[in-house]
Amino acid sequence: MGSYLEIMDTTLRDGEQTPGISFAPTEKNHIARLLLDKVRVDRLEIASAGVSEGELHAARSIAEWAGNQGKLDRVEILGFIDKGKSIDWIKNTGCRVVNLLTKGSETHCRGQLRKTPERHFSDVCETVEYAEKNNVDVNIYLEDWSNGVSQNFAYVHSFVSKLKDFKIQRIMLPDTLGVLNPRKLRIYLSWMIEAFPDLRFDFHGHNDYGLGTANCLEAANMGVNGIHVTVNGLGERAGNPSLCELVPALNDMTDRKSHVKENQLEHISLIVQTFAGKKLSANAPIVGKDVFTQTCGVHADGDKKGNLYVNPLLPSRFGRQRTYALGKLSGKASIDKNLEAFGIELDEKTRTKVLQEVIRLGDKKKKVTTADLRLIVSSVMNAAETRVVQFTNYEITTAKGKLPSVKMEMLYKGETIKAEAKGDGGYDAFMKAVRKALKTVGKTAPKLVDYEVHIPRGGKTDALVETTITWDNGVSDPYMTVGLDSDQVEAAIKATETMLNTELL
Repeated sequence: MGSYLEIMDTTLRDGEQTPGISFAPTEKNHIARLLLDKVRVDRLEIASAGVSEGELHAARSIAEWAGNQGKLDRVEILGFIDKGKSIDWIKNTGCRVVNLLTKGSETHCRGQLRKTPERHFSDVCETVEYAEKNNVDVNIYLEDWSNGVSQNFAYVHSFVSKLKDFKIQRIMLPDTLGVLNPRKLRIYLSWMIEAFPDLRFDFHGHNDYGLGTANCLEAANMGVNGIHVTVNGLGERAGNPSLCELVPALNDMTDRKSHVKENQLEHISLIVQTFAGKKLSANAPIVGKDVFTQTCGVHADGDKKGNLYVNPLLPSRFGRQRTYALGKLSGKASIDKNLEAFGIELDEKTRTKVLQEVIRLGDKKKKVTTADLRLIVSSVMNAAETRVVQFTNYEITTAKGKLPSVKMEMLYKGETIKAEAKGDGGYDAFMKAVRKALKTVGKTAPKLVDYEVHIPRGGKTDALVETTITWDNGVSDPYMTVGLDSDQVEAAIKATETMLNTELL
């Protein structure tokens, strides 16, 4: 067993068996170039022979590019036992490697093909001979190999014994139905390696029990020469082992290594997500958008005090950065980490107020983003220190065909004032109620001259809203107050409260 392990990516063949996924020829070409040139997988399975004209066109374009790059021997196509039709189709694409699909279990041989093992073995040997005559290299898939070994190893042994005298490049051992665990795989591989020590073996896993990566690591430890993967774990049913999960695990947890560039994994994952139309879970290992984000304030504090919550999967390995999420679980360390990234320094009192506001918003099931934090800091720093006016309660009602109405309660110098009003909008109704309330204590509000709403770039419907209102009291120059909340009207109300505390202080 050498230290180097081949990685064969089958996103463009097995991955395309994912329900609802069919890559266009141009998409296949782009993915193939990235995988071979940037990600640097060793081999690429790009198509199934004879499927469609689009498949033929895609295979030809990839073969042409690969040939010009000196990479044609790394491009492979699935072929079938069909009296040489697959071999002819593959030659027509310009490719020179067939991954020949054969039956690795007697159950599949007799049940699906309706053939005796002897007849099937003979048909396979004829196809291999035909491929050799046409200068097409042959790898053999033993489909359903895991069940084949479990049910009747003599069948598998007899089959491979007939193949070992041909110029077979590799024998590829699929766990077609995803039924293996590492312990069983270790036993079955040991039988194959002991019986055929001179052959090259690949392991082709499936993830039905969520053991795809674990089985691949066991296969690597047992000495197979190659492992099959797909980007984002695409594939039939629960999919194939994920390229992005396997490579770091292989590098960190075994004595085997690959040539795959870890810093390219996120990029290829995003490209395949875009073309496939299937988004990856946010907590998917290595490439999920949340996996390098610390949410708990305790963890941020531990990192600040000596990277106590850091494992070998450093985000820099993958061209990414660690972030510290903000919300109700945030602590001072989470705030500090984000402020440090922005180059913002706050005194202890202001920092505490920022933390309290982050927790308040997080309690509303609002995820506070780093972009939001800038607005929170601005809101806290611009808030009036002394409060003589406070809105203690308000209810805004909006219904189709009716004017919005407001019921509000305002605390002014310890006195509770109530008012109701209707208006052209929720905030208009609120301001009319405020003016009524102020009139009862002989006060007036300045004129609103400008109203501006800002949502952080990339914000969604639940984004924090920063409302900036410009007021003119007819005495001094117009001035602005700012309110911040996930609700636009509430943000405006906060800006109004700040204004009243400025006017009535």
